[in-house]
Amino acid sequence: MNVEGATIIYNLPFNDLLFRAQQIHRENFDPNAIQMSRLLSIKTGGCAEDCGYCSQSAHYPTGLKASKLMEVENVLSEARKAKEGSATRYCMGAAWRNPKERDMDALVSMVEGVRALGMETCMTLGMLTPEQSARLAEAGLDYYNHNVDTSERFYSEIITTRTFEDRLETLANVRDAGIKVCAGGILGMGETVDDHISMLVTLAQLPSPPESVPINMLIPIPGSKLADAAPVDPVDFVRTIALARILMPRSHVRLSAGRTEMSDEMQALCFFAGANSIFVGDTLLTADNPGEDCDAALFRRLGLKPMQLEPTP
Repeated sequence: MNVEGATIIYNLPFNDLLFRAQQIHRENFDPNAIQMSRLLSIKTGGCAEDCGYCSQSAHYPTGLKASKLMEVENVLSEARKAKEGSATRYCMGAAWRNPKERDMDALVSMVEGVRALGMETCMTLGMLTPEQSARLAEAGLDYYNHNVDTSERFYSEIITTRTFEDRLETLANVRDAGIKVCAGGILGMGETVDDHISMLVTLAQLPSPPESVPINMLIPIPGSKLADAAPVDPVDFVRTIALARILMPRSHVRLSAGRTEMSDEMQALCFFAGANSIFVGDTLLTADNPGEDCDAALFRRLGLKPMQLEPTP
């Protein structure tokens, strides 16, 4: 579907849009099951990229100190805790422009160790070469996260140290290696609704749509370029979730960063609109996330349940 067609759908009366999204959601998923992921920062801060939203960029005085790559056993210890908390996917994120070859052995060991626990694995490490993608695939990496962040038109307003095309190249390298793709974006960075639509159309028109589509609400970070960004309109956010579900029917649409600023009612609308994945735990890389008690209470109120991991064939 092109941008014009997607815009018509986005602008449907709100009830009609959500009804259509919920119908498509029910055709492809259990409407009351939510996939639970846990995200760990395995290397924090000091990133060479100038992403305007990020607390980990070395370009902005956010007060975050850089750390070294975590030891493998420490990562696996956190993964065991995540599994005990009902997470079925374990995501590991490193604040890099791209991983160095000296780090690859440790990254491979992390993937192999988490897989041995019976969990799905996901990493986000910046740009990857075909060779690095192939090595992670051989280790058993299930998903690679590399968000496009926003539309191609608006991209240079947020990031100048790499291009939109660089993002798509890494996604192609990952896909060619046989790893599933996790790619989405951030709302509330000063972009327009047209940018929301264009971003989703870009993802939907990839040779294969991403298996996971995280939709983040900007958390303004003091000291960052976007510290004073105006919040995104909640109805626009829900409409974007619904359009993501309609354009990518079989993808997991993840309600990601920013849930601490969402009411229970807004989250409920997002789930009705087709979101069926969240991050659990108190932190999301370096930002706050609703605690597991809050999520459990919300799930009870809404009659939702954790999605079970499907057995590997």
